[in-house]
Amino acid sequence: MSDFAKDKAAYSLRKRWNVVSPGSHDFRWKEGPGPGHARDSMSTVSYMDEPSQRDQVSRLAVQMENTYQLGPTKHFPVVTVNHILKDVLTNYLQEEEYEPELCRQMTKTISEVIKARVKELMIPRYKLIVIIHIGQLNGQSILIGSRCLWDPKSDTVSSYVFRNSSLFALANVYAVYFE
Repeated sequence: MSDFAKDKAAYSLRKRWNVVSPGSHDFRWKEGPGPGHARDSMSTVSYMDEPSQRDQVSRLAVQMENTYQLGPTKHFPVVTVNHILKDVLTNYLQEEEYEPELCRQMTKTISEVIKARVKELMIPRYKLIVIIHIGQLNGQSILIGSRCLWDPKSDTVSSYVFRNSSLFALANVYAVYFE
């Protein structure tokens, strides 16, 4: 190595840069002591941000590889889900009378139970949406409709209507294939 290269390397080792940051967005660089003033450390950081929760969450995200699978290998079992809907609605609402507060809590409970039972079928790559309507029977008429944008080859819906002497219940399970 030439004397010029050695001198240049020695000078770059003695040259120091310090980071001065009074705030998280304001960074200023200032040159440290020159070639004749040596210090113990190469550089110092006077302020450092704590890692945010967003940074930690982004590190925990799972990267999935493309499967290039455009359709389901196993179609959604509508008949089996209809049996689940009938079983759950009958078990929970057979002896119940219509009370608004009770029915509000029952819709949440029944929808979670139905979703858990359908997930036990282990149908891959389907997103499930469970919607429950419970209302009072007073001789009135009601019409409940839904509209969805989906692929009719792979997406489907399963529905069941339950009635007893004082209430009705409609349960819908929408199964949307996730490509």
